Amino acid sequence: MPLPLNTILHGDCITQMNTLTAHSIDLIFADPPYNLQLKKDLHRPDGTNVQGVHEDWDKFDAMDAYDLFTHDWLKACHRLLKPNGAIWVMGSYHNIFRLGTILQDQQFWIRNDIIWRKTNPMPNFRGMRFTNAHETLIWATKTEQARPTFNYEAMKMMNDDVQMRSDWTLPLCTGHERIKTRNGEKLHPTQKPESLLHRVILSTSNLGDVVLDPFFGTGTTGAVAKKLGRNFIGIEQDSHYIEYAQKRIENIPKPDLENIQIMPTKRAQTRIPFGQLVELGLLEIGEVLYTPDGHAQAHVRPDGSLRLTHQTAELQGSIHQMAAYVQNLPSANGWVFWHYKPQQDNQNAQFELQSIDVLREKVRTLQLSKSAQA
Repeated sequence: MPLPLNTILHGDCITQMNTLTAHSIDLIFADPPYNLQLKKDLHRPDGTNVQGVHEDWDKFDAMDAYDLFTHDWLKACHRLLKPNGAIWVMGSYHNIFRLGTILQDQQFWIRNDIIWRKTNPMPNFRGMRFTNAHETLIWATKTEQARPTFNYEAMKMMNDDVQMRSDWTLPLCTGHERIKTRNGEKLHPTQKPESLLHRVILSTSNLGDVVLDPFFGTGTTGAVAKKLGRNFIGIEQDSHYIEYAQKRIENIPKPDLENIQIMPTKRAQTRIPFGQLVELGLLEIGEVLYTPDGHAQAHVRPDGSLRLTHQTAELQGSIHQMAAYVQNLPSANGWVFWHYKPQQDNQNAQFELQSIDVLREKVRTLQLSKSAQA
């Protein structure tokens, strides 16, 4: 049975998930009820009321009832995920530890926990506790052996070419992004910012993947999924939320596929043997390769091996073996170590060496172009 892609399903999340095909979902993002257990209204120092979470969907008779509900919806998620799929669940101190325990009880494998540090948290008006300035997200897979999507290079690029950490500093959902009712009030008390979902979806899914949100609310997951070229399935029991979520998503234009490509991960890139550069004429038989300082030299041979004369030794081997030998290392990356002299500079004594990795990227680009034309 085909999946109801880019659709919001109305009803109970467990019932609706159980109608979907098993092992069909690439990524699940779940922002479930937090079971905040609020007993009374909260007021600011000036006497005005704080709009907290008082909706029925966040109320449970006892902690056991909340645990049973969590167990059931996570079980439904486990059935839906592909073997290499992943799930994100989030919460506050009220529920995140129970979520984590039940995830592990169901044999999910936790990959990371992320701290979302809010730049503009709600103050603690009573002055009885620390200001609650963060929430926690758990990223997990069905098994320890799973190989989920992780767009490491894209996340690094987002972070000014520095490895992204597990603490994310982002603001709460405010201003024009906050969905309001016709009376100007907040539609949903716990609407999450698109910036948070942007990181979740971009980091752990690919173009065309299916992202499921069993607690769809005002549709932030669907909105971000559409902007990033992913498919979504939302489940929501409140028809009022669905009305606003559908309008929100319909108003988002279809993205230009060229503009939503991201930096590929090293693991996902096509493997290019060094010998292929010789076959394609990007390097000539007998051409000289240089170390980064231009001192040691090696000659390219027809099979993609190198012949190296270093000090008194005459050696032969792969680009990696010869790079390791010259540097006196147990192993080395020959692609970034060896350099070549571009052809246009052959007559120029003051030439600038380039890494042979530049040639490898040319081959990859050529292959992608042919694939797109096919």
